[in-house]
Amino acid sequence: MEYEVVIGMEVHVEINSKSKVFCACPTDFHAPPNTNVCPICLGMPGALPVLNRDMVDKSIAVGLALNCTISRWSKMDRKNYFYPDLAKNYQISQYDLPLCHGGRLEIEVDGEDRTIGITRAHIEEDTARNTHTLGGGQSGVDFNRCGLPLLEIVTEPDIRSAKEAYAYLTSLKQILQYLNVSDCNMEEGSLRAEANISIRPKGQVEFGVKTEVKNVASFSGVQKAIEFEIIRHEKVLRSGGVIEQETRGWDAVRGVTVSQRKKESAHDYRYFPEPDLTPIVVDEAWEDRIRKQLPELPGARKSRFETQYDLSAYDAHVLTLSRAVADYYEAVVAAKADPKKAANWVMVELQALLSNDKMEIQECKIQPDALASLLQMIDSAAINGKIAKDVLVEMYASGLAAAVIVEKKGLTQISDESVIEDAVRKILVDSPEQVAQFKAGKEKVLGFFVGQIMKATRGKANPKLVNDILRRELKK
Repeated sequence: MEYEVVIGMEVHVEINSKSKVFCACPTDFHAPPNTNVCPICLGMPGALPVLNRDMVDKSIAVGLALNCTISRWSKMDRKNYFYPDLAKNYQISQYDLPLCHGGRLEIEVDGEDRTIGITRAHIEEDTARNTHTLGGGQSGVDFNRCGLPLLEIVTEPDIRSAKEAYAYLTSLKQILQYLNVSDCNMEEGSLRAEANISIRPKGQVEFGVKTEVKNVASFSGVQKAIEFEIIRHEKVLRSGGVIEQETRGWDAVRGVTVSQRKKESAHDYRYFPEPDLTPIVVDEAWEDRIRKQLPELPGARKSRFETQYDLSAYDAHVLTLSRAVADYYEAVVAAKADPKKAANWVMVELQALLSNDKMEIQECKIQPDALASLLQMIDSAAINGKIAKDVLVEMYASGLAAAVIVEKKGLTQISDESVIEDAVRKILVDSPEQVAQFKAGKEKVLGFFVGQIMKATRGKANPKLVNDILRRELKK
């Protein structure tokens, strides 16, 4: 029997608001434990929550970017359960009337376009953080995280492979970062992805029993966890066993999922409307204001890069993966650099330096106009490409302008034909064996001559002139 994989994703995104979702406490991740707290997030009796409007604005922006319908009327609900990280014994969330619903996200997997339905995106508060590393069998609870603003984004069960899940997560993260609503730092818990996985016989309409995988620290980890669960489900079913609905954790060291608890149903949480908060009423004016503030999103920007700058689909894709890189590239082009040459230098030469130092392009000392000036020096034959790469390294380290470095180190390209002719003739005289090989039809030996000439001129000779003069002299 062949099985079909059915996956739905739940992603919790920490919205980068300066204060928590229902109180004025700051959201600094690195603050000492239990310092960013107040009676509201500590669940003290009589303390009343107040909804953070910035959180709602940014949540609406995410909903619009994901093609969701923004509810004209939504409400907050209490999700009741007991756990040490929840002082109130309930979490304020949204249940049957979420802020955003009925959206979609287009992704590409192996050259094929796929549409992943977005069921809902709803507001909720984060819980506290339990710590079990105090020693002596003791545990602690840090309430700094309790009340942080979260947006939970839930998909339809439209994902059909671990690779599709990875593509969905990377596309979603890209949109969130373009919107500047979250830093999406998985290590600090700013983005948490949970996969609901089931399999069913091909052709069957009914879904199989699902398991939910939590506590995964990376997108690649999510992909591996899904792949493991698919294999586990198949083994259980083929051996005549039954899949149990449960929550499982991912053990990255062993590469396996482990059972944590049986999965609760919605009725177990006894949802009911939050009586201390008024409904959220989003009128057309509010929605239009947010829509006008939306940036150009990754898909649209990629298409524009292809047409406006005549870039390949691959180059446009790479340049628009990050909003910061796309902005930097466009600034280089705006400073009168050739679009295709600028794309290569940003993606390859500059990115190599940044990757080596694990730096983001925003931290780079080379401003876009400075990189444009370097590329213009290549175009004007003031320096050649090889020297330009060395100059770029110096610019990256010092922040100095290309022209200053070239003048200071005497790197100006030699374009005087008589000087290059003298160098070419001397090399040919000193290399009779290689000249004979070239005359015998061995074209590859031309590279030897070019290398010797560039060495003699310390890499400063104009490569085009070197090749033209070399061929001309060899024909004599």
